Amino acid sequence: MKRKGLLIILSSPSGAGKSTLAKRLMAWDPTLRFSVSATTRAPRPGETDGKDYWFHSRAEFLSMVAAGDMLEHAEVFGNLYGSPREPVERAMAEGRDTLFDIDWQGTQQMAQAMEDDLVRIFILPPSAEELRLRLINRAQDSASTVAKRMAKAADEISHWPEYDYVIVNENIDTAARQLDSILTAERLKRRRRTGWWSAGAPRGWMRWTGSA
Repeated sequence: MKRKGLLIILSSPSGAGKSTLAKRLMAWDPTLRFSVSATTRAPRPGETDGKDYWFHSRAEFLSMVAAGDMLEHAEVFGNLYGSPREPVERAMAEGRDTLFDIDWQGTQQMAQAMEDDLVRIFILPPSAEELRLRLINRAQDSASTVAKRMAKAADEISHWPEYDYVIVNENIDTAARQLDSILTAERLKRRRRTGWWSAGAPRGWMRWTGSA
């Protein structure tokens, strides 16, 4: 039975475990692919166009936005970032699922573009104190940066009701299993099926089930 590909969005405040869970999900199903974002920033050493990012001039990027060729976009520190529509729609038509790591604002834009194909998942920490400890323990940020991330987290977390699923990441193994279960269930939904089955079962099947 064929089906359309899904657009799986993972959102969370920094430190909630989103990146780790995304890696676990892709290890569970290697057919999953991250959406390659477009950007107007210059390539960094070792980055490849089409693999790390799609690199565009600002004029090219804005032209794509005007033409409706970006599913979502935002400006961050003077550079534009977005999700090109064409490769995502091609993957959907081929029955391949695409993973997105975007915030609530990008998720709202995606919902306007193709809400029926989205699976929106928000990752929550068990508590604000646990989130603060995780940010401190990973030793990547200064105390002032941790404070800024905590302040931003409050705004991000306020948008969790806009998502289809919410996972509280208290234990990474449990959270990973829950994420696998969500994807399995979404793939099995009847409305996602395409081909002969969605058009109606053959008469032999109908007689076998007693429906005809």
